[in-house]
Amino acid sequence: MTSSAENNLNADEHPEPQIARRGLLYIVSSPSGAGKTTLARRVLAADANIEMSVSVTTRAARPGERDGVDYHFADRTKFEAMKDQGDLLEWARVFDNYYGTPREPVEAAIRDGKDVLFDIDWQGAQQLSEKMPGDVVRVFVLPPSGHVLEDRLKSRAQDPPDVVAKRMAAASSEISHWPEYDYVIVNTSLEQSVASALAILTAERLKRARLLGLSDFVRTLQTAL
Repeated sequence: MTSSAENNLNADEHPEPQIARRGLLYIVSSPSGAGKTTLARRVLAADANIEMSVSVTTRAARPGERDGVDYHFADRTKFEAMKDQGDLLEWARVFDNYYGTPREPVEAAIRDGKDVLFDIDWQGAQQLSEKMPGDVVRVFVLPPSGHVLEDRLKSRAQDPPDVVAKRMAAASSEISHWPEYDYVIVNTSLEQSVASALAILTAERLKRARLLGLSDFVRTLQTAL
């Protein structure tokens, strides 16, 4: 019988090959209240090689949100300047506020083989898909029912009743964009949804087109045979 120490030794003798990889843009979208933000946070907590894209927004900070961590909070004038100067990869107007993705940190992460997670709506997903089509992975999160969606919006107590009504009215239109995504997760169980999101991330990282160092690795392997 092989001991655990021998197994560890064999693992040390044959370490996992380090094959250079291009990072990916992992987009998670959903109607408000379907759970995309909670899902995104769980993915970030479970995987050290993916980081959150911090959007810039003109909306006011909610209780507990920190500037530069949850969002970059900016006034309309600064946002317009960033947009006009080409400093945003994508931007959209959502419920009378503007949201956008700063370009430089995302492009740097992708070059370094880091993955970037986006908690954005379908408009932002479309723009990123147009600008970086080979890098995006799109996941749409659906609620299990309309009643559950409304209950979640009310229970989080972040918005007044009129805003909750606006979000419910917009949900059907937002959900209509699900065919534009590569994967769909029905968020009935958070634990299962997180497991599905992580499985998608693992599979997408293994795609041959993203393994930039694979050709060199195979040539080295063939030479040694």
